Amino acid sequence: MPQSQSITTTATKYQNILFDIEGQIAIVTLNRPQRRNALSLELMTELIDCLNEIGHDRALRVVLLRAAGKVFSSGHDLNEMVGRNINEYRQVFDVCTELMTKVQSIPQPVIAEVQGIATAAGCQLVATCVIHVPISDTDCPVKKRR
Repeated sequence: MPQSQSITTTATKYQNILFDIEGQIAIVTLNRPQRRNALSLELMTELIDCLNEIGHDRALRVVLLRAAGKVFSSGHDLNEMVGRNINEYRQVFDVCTELMTKVQSIPQPVIAEVQGIATAAGCQLVATCVIHVPISDTDCPVKKRR
């Protein structure tokens, strides 16, 4: 089967995620280990953009979503939630909703490779994926879906 030619490694395009392709597998890595891969507005926006590109590449058959560090995701970045007005809160939650919808709407199944904890919106992200595969002692109350 043909390998993807339309998307290449985009290390310089994103600041908060890593994106690679291995054959027909898109590998997306949350890359904020110093913040426990908290879902900042910028990270969520980058992830939506990346998934959108993946969704348009029919040569890619599956997405593996993983995270750098010991924690899959601690949820929303609470530093972004302090001292904001209602419209800024709405923006964060609207983008989060858009992200979860994007995970489910691209043609490729998204598999979460989970290590450590996945809490709050991080657990929601795992639950939105088709399946999650624990790679260590995982603390996320999500069962594998069939």
